[in-house]
Amino acid sequence: MEDTVLHLLQLRYTATEDDVTPHIAGHVAYLERHHAAGTFLVSGQTVPTSEGGAIIAHGVDRDTIEQITGQDPFVTNGVAKYTITTTPGRIHPVLADVLAQGL
Repeated sequence: MEDTVLHLLQLRYTATEDDVTPHIAGHVAYLERHHAAGTFLVSGQTVPTSEGGAIIAHGVDRDTIEQITGQDPFVTNGVAKYTITTTPGRIHPVLADVLAQGL
């Protein structure tokens, strides 16, 4: 297994779901942009959805992932905040091969 730096991004709403709703389209575009760039590997809402969401990211350092999360429309509009956990992690060989290809 290969080691790599991963970031677990936990998004928590700081406002009501009604307050979050107007910013969903911008948030989805933000997710799509970072998935297309290969930085976000997995993203999705938590269960229950009222809590927020989670993202697994890689390929950037801690400072960069902090800048990226600060650009999320949910954050810039004050309806959510991120908790970032950065860790070197062991990667299953199948995923390591995918990551090495640059997605």
